Amino acid sequence: MVLAAVALLALTPGTTGASPAKSKPLAAPTVAPPPAPPAEPLPPPKIYLFRGAMGPIFSTGMDRLSEKLTAAGFSADVYEFTLCRLIGNRAIASYKESPAPIVLMGHSMGGLCSVLISEMAAKENIPISLVITIDPAHATDDVPLNVERFINIFLSDSVLGGGNVVAVPGFRGHYASYDLKLNSRVSHINIEKSDDIHRQIVDMVTQLPRIQAAQTEADAVPLRYLVPGDTLVELWDSGVRLPVRRGDTMESIAAANRVPLWSLAQSNSLPENATLTPGQSIIVPRHLTPPDAAAAMVVPPAAAPPSRRK
Repeated sequence: MVLAAVALLALTPGTTGASPAKSKPLAAPTVAPPPAPPAEPLPPPKIYLFRGAMGPIFSTGMDRLSEKLTAAGFSADVYEFTLCRLIGNRAIASYKESPAPIVLMGHSMGGLCSVLISEMAAKENIPISLVITIDPAHATDDVPLNVERFINIFLSDSVLGGGNVVAVPGFRGHYASYDLKLNSRVSHINIEKSDDIHRQIVDMVTQLPRIQAAQTEADAVPLRYLVPGDTLVELWDSGVRLPVRRGDTMESIAAANRVPLWSLAQSNSLPENATLTPGQSIIVPRHLTPPDAAAAMVVPPAAAPPSRRK
């Protein structure tokens, strides 16, 4: 009996005679990865503006826009469209030496030039951050793939301009087209002089780094508008698809996103009083800056030209 008791005690865990349990190796402490270095801020864009034919007479709005951009702290020079390839080569060389976002803007033949320089840059694999064409010539080429944002403000019935510019197949950037032919106060020789459009362009260029970080090309939906006459023109750069929720109407979605009802109707090819179904996808213009209720019309009344289009 005594021997049996001794044997039982030897086999029982936790007794003084028991062999110590093997300890598990300690897990290596988890070390958090070092925080990613902050993204380098984009350098300010270099802006190239181009007048149309007889620019010093008929494209003076581009000079005024250049002055406003310069006053806002940007490098913004204005050129004749006849220097297009020379300035394009200079812009490409400048980018290769010191990369900075490129912004191109042009009126009439200057709009054609802006797209031409974009094509030149595409051959060098150089991106173009923003192109704005204002009633470009009919012969203007399609927007190439290297353009990240394109806006066309034009008059489809204009003889001197009227370039209804589209993008090449496969374009994935942000695209918006505005036809102002219904506004009787706008003509080819004053469309580039709108102070309200100038203000929005300056705001857009100012916000360009933030917009580029917040918006991706994957969700960009092209916009094409026939703008109602005598209405404010707001320069959205693309649309975004949103799901319709229960109780949503065209009016409530327009109000919630601070966009006019007509823009929502045109974006979706729907009547303004269309009935919506929950889960339905609807295209909403992407809001760059809140609209200014006190903003001027497309062309200030004091500067309105005769209604006859030239």
